[in-house]
Amino acid sequence: MDIDQNSWKKQTNSDKNAIILDVRTPEEFVISRIPNSINIDFYNPQIFMEEINKLDKNQSYYIYCRTGIRSANSCALMKELGFKKTFNLVGGMVDWDGKLIN
Repeated sequence: MDIDQNSWKKQTNSDKNAIILDVRTPEEFVISRIPNSINIDFYNPQIFMEEINKLDKNQSYYIYCRTGIRSANSCALMKELGFKKTFNLVGGMVDWDGKLIN
């Protein structure tokens, strides 16, 4: 499900099961990231699938990337794998105006 920044911030603050996934490259992740996020590189398909398959499918996953494309694809893939709650940050880091770690 696509959500905007306001919904993202409200939901990640109120959802006790929220896990924030950054699906950008490790290099992008080092430069800046949303606090408390975990990096799983979408562009490394083998490792991406290995790491995704380790996750609890009943948790809530808030997924972002640079522009929202990789995260949208990640959400779709995770849905196919049986994940129930995946949320894509529309606009990704390009449009993000919240707190960052750099």
